[in-house]
Amino acid sequence: MEHAPKLLSFASDEDGAVSIDWVVLTASIVAIGVVVGSNVNSIPGDVTSDVQTYAASVDPVTGTISAE
Repeated sequence: MEHAPKLLSFASDEDGAVSIDWVVLTASIVAIGVVVGSNVNSIPGDVTSDVQTYAASVDPVTGTISAE
C-alpha cells in the first residue's frame, strides 16, 4: 500500500480543478460569442433584402409605391 498516500494526495489536490474551471468558463464564453455572432450576421441580409424590395417597388419619377 505504498501508493495510497500518493493517491490520497492526488485526489485532494485542487490545482487541476482551477484549470478545468477556466477551460469550461472560456469554452462557454466562446460558445456564447459564436451564437451571438451568427445571429447578428443574419440580420444585415434580412435588412438588405427588405430595402431592395422596397426600392424596386418605388417609381423613380413619381415617388409612389407600386402595389405588387
